[in-house]
Amino acid sequence: MTVEVRRDDAQSQYTILKDGRTVGFAAFQESDSEIAFTHTEVDPAEQGNGYAAVLVQHALDDVKATSDKRVVPACSYVAKYVEKNPQYEELVRR
Repeated sequence: MTVEVRRDDAQSQYTILKDGRTVGFAAFQESDSEIAFTHTEVDPAEQGNGYAAVLVQHALDDVKATSDKRVVPACSYVAKYVEKNPQYEELVRR
């Protein structure tokens, strides 16, 4: 099994693929100074396998590595993920 996360600027989302098939996404809206994560969704048949956590971790790591934008966790899943993983709190305080 291969799991991959890709940033798709055309769709304004990070997409998670399992064996080449999309199983979830984290949608975002980006401005000059912020990237707001607005919705995270995983295929109901794939829920409970940790894909949302892998997806959000990758997305936050990507923002941290490639941008100085502030993260706005408008999506409740992203907000809870940041709360449970304090290493990402600096992203929301930028």
